[in-house]
Amino acid sequence: MAKILLEMINITKLFPGVKALDNVNLQVEEGEIHALVGENGAGKSTLMNVLSGVYPYGSYQGQILYGGEECKFNRINDSEEKGIVIIHQELALVPYMTIGENMFLGNERGSKASINWEETYGKANELLKTVGLQEASRTLIKDIGVGKQQLVEIAKALAKNVKLLILDEPTASLNEADSRKLLDLLLQFKKEGLTSIIISHKLNEISYVADKITVIRDGSTIETLNKKTEEFTEERIIRGMVGRSLTDRFPKRENVKIGETSLEVKNWTVYHPLYGERKVVDNVSLNVKKGEVVGIAGLMGAGRTELALSIFGKSYGTHTGGELYIDGKEAKLNNVKQAIQKKLVYVTEDRKGDGLILSNPIRINTTLAKIDKVSKNGVIDKELEIVAANDYIKKLRTKCSSMEQNVGNLSGGNQQKVLLSKWMFADPNIMILDEPTRGIDVGAKYEIYCIINQLVAEGKSILMISSELPELLGMCDRIYIMNEGKMVGEVMRAEATQELIMGQILKSSKGV
Repeated sequence: MAKILLEMINITKLFPGVKALDNVNLQVEEGEIHALVGENGAGKSTLMNVLSGVYPYGSYQGQILYGGEECKFNRINDSEEKGIVIIHQELALVPYMTIGENMFLGNERGSKASINWEETYGKANELLKTVGLQEASRTLIKDIGVGKQQLVEIAKALAKNVKLLILDEPTASLNEADSRKLLDLLLQFKKEGLTSIIISHKLNEISYVADKITVIRDGSTIETLNKKTEEFTEERIIRGMVGRSLTDRFPKRENVKIGETSLEVKNWTVYHPLYGERKVVDNVSLNVKKGEVVGIAGLMGAGRTELALSIFGKSYGTHTGGELYIDGKEAKLNNVKQAIQKKLVYVTEDRKGDGLILSNPIRINTTLAKIDKVSKNGVIDKELEIVAANDYIKKLRTKCSSMEQNVGNLSGGNQQKVLLSKWMFADPNIMILDEPTRGIDVGAKYEIYCIINQLVAEGKSILMISSELPELLGMCDRIYIMNEGKMVGEVMRAEATQELIMGQILKSSKGV
């Protein structure tokens, strides 16, 4: 019989006005991959923060048993000394330090007086080979992609003699190929005896990698599924997460009326902001009509976000060339203000870094993009802010204690609703949505999809970037396929399949 490595018993955690965890129980066996699933705000990350010492002993009720001994962690270092290492969704790497420096930051090789750099980089290179990363340990973090940075975080955990590895949304920012590499690495570690806990909203990945799945809903443990006794299907997992079957993942659009072309981009070319000779977007042309959702598919690094940002008031790149038309008239959008004035907006993929002010309330975030609508003679009218914030909370059914709740205290799905509110308040006709459902659960995704359908029903135009092909197939009328900075294909919804899209990408990569 397998040995129990971890038990969390009747864990209860309170925040002001909110019971985040309510007598949660979790049991993890040695050498297994155990998944935690649940809607945004269910309490998954909170539970792992309790386990790792982010929330110290005394700030919660309940008991943690690790290796049969009770643990009372007061800080992250306490849990790491026991071999428990957590990798958060927002990676904790320093961009202008090397891979090796990052891997041993706070865990330096050498003496108190001096760091042994030969040992640091030698050990780092060994660990990089273990995780399948070919980069030299002296490479700067800023010079490698997100997928490789995720592997550096795992190598960093291995440097701490990890026995229980916790990964919070490890593939949220990765494409399918990089995600599969990471999951296969976890399976390899499992063979070597490492125990892992993984939090993810990507249910197909959970089904692929997990031995057991614990479902948390509204701060309580609902059930634990075991692959040995029950088949892991997405439908079964969703039923546990939301308390009901979700028969249709994508809401249908009724009486779709596609109108005239609202946005047209011709021969659009953008060069890298630092490396002026490097072409990031190469002679791209596309169009979007009123009442239409148009998708852009592509692997990470294809240039999709760079294209979107450059259209949005030249927010990315240098030496932008080509033509941009809005409602049939050429538009020169040299900055964000001009784009907003032309009723074109961009909803960023990075809601926490670029989209919202997390330390500010919903009320302030809602009106950020169009402050003049709530101002009189240059002075913000708080009453108008209140009316606007309340209106969008109701429209988008944002779950919050009040409009004065700080956005940083909302779940990911509700943060995304506030981000959409911010840009909807700007009265756009054209909305570019970059990864609009990244890092949010299936229930919240469905609500975002309903909002998108409502927007196009009102005659808005949506250009949607997503790394999830099922999302593009389920939501878009047309899909452009982008690879290596170029548009390599376009397909109508009726003919679109994952195989066709990936085939076009791979074909263009081979230069065929």
